[in-house]
Amino acid sequence: MGTLAVGSVLLSSYKFAPRSVSNPGIQLYTFRDEMLADPKGTLKIIADLGIKQVESAASSKGLFYGLTPQEMKKTCKEFGLTLRSAHCSIDSNWQNTIKQASESGQEYLVCSTIPFSGDTVENYQKIAERFNKAGQECLDAGLKFGYHNHDYEFKTDQGLVLYDVLLANTDPELVNMEMDLGWVVAAGKDPLAYFKEYGPRFPLWHLKDMKGKNSVEFGKGSLDIKGLLQHSKEAGMKYFFIEQEEYPAGSPLASMKINMEYLKTVDA
Repeated sequence: MGTLAVGSVLLSSYKFAPRSVSNPGIQLYTFRDEMLADPKGTLKIIADLGIKQVESAASSKGLFYGLTPQEMKKTCKEFGLTLRSAHCSIDSNWQNTIKQASESGQEYLVCSTIPFSGDTVENYQKIAERFNKAGQECLDAGLKFGYHNHDYEFKTDQGLVLYDVLLANTDPELVNMEMDLGWVVAAGKDPLAYFKEYGPRFPLWHLKDMKGKNSVEFGKGSLDIKGLLQHSKEAGMKYFFIEQEEYPAGSPLASMKINMEYLKTVDA
């Protein structure tokens, strides 16, 4: 098996990775500081890790860490990456965000925060209405709209789980769910139960292992990554993005090396 050089680190190549994890993605928040400092150089390092799909995130330098939509698209293509998605908020800059996402050629635009605060059924019904509108706005621009959860959506009000209120009141044709598996488990819920009840409403996943509410490398937390990947078809999963928020191994690169090595053991 060959090797790939990443800086001064030699990594095993992933030529023989199982089919189910042959198209790994990353949420660029994992390399947030590095992306702000050197977006093109960091994307090269990410590509050398064996990553294929990229999800960006809004930053102090915009949706693409200081790059224009066209520059982001070109750089990803140069390194064999596909810019698939980006995280954002529905705020006063929303229409410009849609414009930039469309210009970049990405497929999904994912809201990662609730637009109205309040842990009530009524508020989540209001949020669902806004998401349906956002879904149509994205569709009109050639994009697919999605929502990424944390743990707070799994609070209850009037005997209802608020995340379930979102699912019940959003149009599956307009609102895709990006399930952050780590946060679902941290909230005490079972992702498999959602796959069984709601079927293919979860085309995007965040693979994030967690110990309690802290991000750890794959295999060191409570997330059954192998078991969940075996149910990817049931969930309608098309792409998964690795997200490492904290770095017990010392750095984003060190943590991602562990994550990628772990995926080589998965035969879902």
